[in-house]
Amino acid sequence: MSRTNAPATTDAQPKVDSPLTHGLKQRHLSMIALGGVIGAGLFVGSGAGIAAAGPSIILAYGISGALVMLVMRMLGEMSAANPASGSFSVHAERAIGPWAGFTAGWAFWVLLCVAVGLEGIGAAKIVTGWLPGTPEWAWVALFMLVFTATNLAAVKNFGEFEFWFAALKVAAITLFLVLGLLAILGVLPDTPAPGTSNLTGEGGFLPNGSEGLVLGLLASVFAYGGLETVTIAAAESEKPVQGVARAVRTAMWRIAVFYIGSMAVIVTLVPWNDKTVVEKGPYVAALDHLGIDGAGQIMNVVVLVALLSAMNANIYGASRMAYSLVDRGQGPKALGRISGGVPRVGVLCSSVFGFGCVLLSYWRPDDVFPWLLNMIGAVILVVWIFIAVSQLLLRRRTERETPEKLVVRMWLYPGLTWVALAAMAGIFVLMARQSDTRDQLMATGVLTVVLAVIGYARQRMGARQEA
Repeated sequence: MSRTNAPATTDAQPKVDSPLTHGLKQRHLSMIALGGVIGAGLFVGSGAGIAAAGPSIILAYGISGALVMLVMRMLGEMSAANPASGSFSVHAERAIGPWAGFTAGWAFWVLLCVAVGLEGIGAAKIVTGWLPGTPEWAWVALFMLVFTATNLAAVKNFGEFEFWFAALKVAAITLFLVLGLLAILGVLPDTPAPGTSNLTGEGGFLPNGSEGLVLGLLASVFAYGGLETVTIAAAESEKPVQGVARAVRTAMWRIAVFYIGSMAVIVTLVPWNDKTVVEKGPYVAALDHLGIDGAGQIMNVVVLVALLSAMNANIYGASRMAYSLVDRGQGPKALGRISGGVPRVGVLCSSVFGFGCVLLSYWRPDDVFPWLLNMIGAVILVVWIFIAVSQLLLRRRTERETPEKLVVRMWLYPGLTWVALAAMAGIFVLMARQSDTRDQLMATGVLTVVLAVIGYARQRMGARQEA
């Protein structure tokens, strides 16, 4: 873990993002932070977690939510002190060394690009359900063109798209929570209060025992991906330090209300083993239970918006991460070329990579595409570990050199940082024990090791050239 070149990075940091424009307003950043926690993983993917854990999914989301709060607090501390479009990659480079920034940054870039393809496929499936007979690939291509064009233009266009996407998602989930709470209290007409029958019946709170809770915990951890985008976007906001500080400080209630609150409402209203929870999605199942006409189509619109929002945000995040890496000498120079305040080559390459993943899903659905998905399966955990280690190291340095930059502070440092690291290690152990997540862990491990070796080799070569 050589930190040979880390101090030089600190001095150069103000130059990292200087060519980028600062076109994001505070309202954009606030809504990106708010909408970033509401994704398709919550609307659809949580069904598998409920099926595995039963009512204890509330506990699973509570545990993983607490971990995410700690990670975001650590990231917020570093990003408020040194805003950068490379976010945690820049922090890892400053704290550990160039190889760490290289590894974390390019692993996250691959994750975002593959996610763009997945979200495009998911969105196309919804549209082809409404318009049968139309080819999925054509819809994916259309979505790619729209959001590539959006991201090629000024950053404020990205901000406007995300503002309205996030506003719709927030409105939808808020309405769902209000209706669900009224139903639980027995206030809605023709809807008797369920009491605790669905929480304690059907096998009890832990119907599948601790193993079911573990599966639910693993499912919930990966549903929180996307929160990191706000610290990347903050570098292009009008007031990056204040924006990051505000976003991080409100993370706790957002996670508690949107994620944990949603799970509590769903498993209280609907039996956890109801097949529609997985087949239709938990939110549709809950709305159907309330007898709301057209619930499935309403939620399909919301999920479509969530998927398109994620595509837009991930193209943005991938292009800014690539730009930051190149600007620090960690990639091909062409990717970092700025035009009109936007890294347009980075946007195009990220979009092309994402569309390539879509083509792989059609050409090689049985081998290459599943392998690609497994490869990124646990990348977010790798990123979180880099964040925690970086915060441990940078906090001491910042307190010693520039304590005035600590406008956001990690709670109970360093104790809670070590607790978070122990929890991440525990999740890795749980993944290794489960057959369906073991392959993901191994594939992600291979990707991380390969990137780390390349990054370390580049770091050594750079040190020799300087000598």
